[in-house]
Amino acid sequence: MGQGKFRVVTKGMLAPGAETAATITGLVKLFKTTPEKASSLISGDSKIIGQGLSREKAEKMKQSILSVGAMCDIELEGVLGTVPESTKPASGSQDRGAPVNESSNNGSRYSIEQFVKKTAERDRGQGTFELEDERMLEINLETELWIKTGSMVSYRGNIKFVREGMLEKGIGRFLKKAVSGEGAKLTRATGQGALYLADQGKKIILLELKDDMIFVNGNDILALEMAIDWDINIMKKVTAMMAGGLFNVRLEGTGMIAITSHYDPLTLQVTPNNPVVTDPNATIAWSGSLQPELRTDISFKTFLGRGSGESLQMEFKGNGFVVIQPFEEVYFQGR
Repeated sequence: MGQGKFRVVTKGMLAPGAETAATITGLVKLFKTTPEKASSLISGDSKIIGQGLSREKAEKMKQSILSVGAMCDIELEGVLGTVPESTKPASGSQDRGAPVNESSNNGSRYSIEQFVKKTAERDRGQGTFELEDERMLEINLETELWIKTGSMVSYRGNIKFVREGMLEKGIGRFLKKAVSGEGAKLTRATGQGALYLADQGKKIILLELKDDMIFVNGNDILALEMAIDWDINIMKKVTAMMAGGLFNVRLEGTGMIAITSHYDPLTLQVTPNNPVVTDPNATIAWSGSLQPELRTDISFKTFLGRGSGESLQMEFKGNGFVVIQPFEEVYFQGR
């Protein structure tokens, strides 16, 4: 970055390895604000917390925020569209880096013509699955495919939607869905046209399977081609039913799938000498070669609310990979 005025923008998330309580405490001290306002800086939405700063001051503020465990970045002011429209200045003092209370954001101010041009759909020639942006998937539908129920935000053309029937894939899968309440509720989209999908603003990852197998948390499946075979995988221990991420879906075959992640995912390699343990609610997917085991840390302290808070864990051993997200997605089965 060269000369000019800069702003500091929090990213609404914790830095790797940071703990929520400690980060909130650090932000309270840093900005002399309330725990509620400090918590809002790591709650998913970007916020401008300093504007009109020199680069030196902006960098100093950034390092201070990072040091207490919150992710942030420096942006050059006056660059069109560099800050998301959802970014709202918070309240406080600009000079000290405390949240500011201004309704306007020059970085997201457009004329109608500029706005329409910037946000217009674009044909990228990517085939059936085409990312309009990192959170919006366009499907150029020609026959039929599976989509996550409730993920359709728009379509054009002659498209019909039919929810998966109870016995669509046989009585065995129906019984497993009844027991697990698996979050992978699928709808069959049929016809021809352009179909637009999204899931709570989560990032979308496109994967091309070539006679591969992968396990995915049911809540993180967005779409898959009909050539992909899928089945529900239930972990053996009954205590697995206490956590949302412990019923998953096996996807196998050749074709395209779309999965989702809160923020940028991280892939960890698993080897026989280097197993990986994850939080089920932060686990998105893992390679078909791995069969995770459930680890429990349930004790009398857990029931008194004095446990570690990580009572259920997934342990991966063998050769393969596991994909995690920097977010613990807690949801009810069968939501």
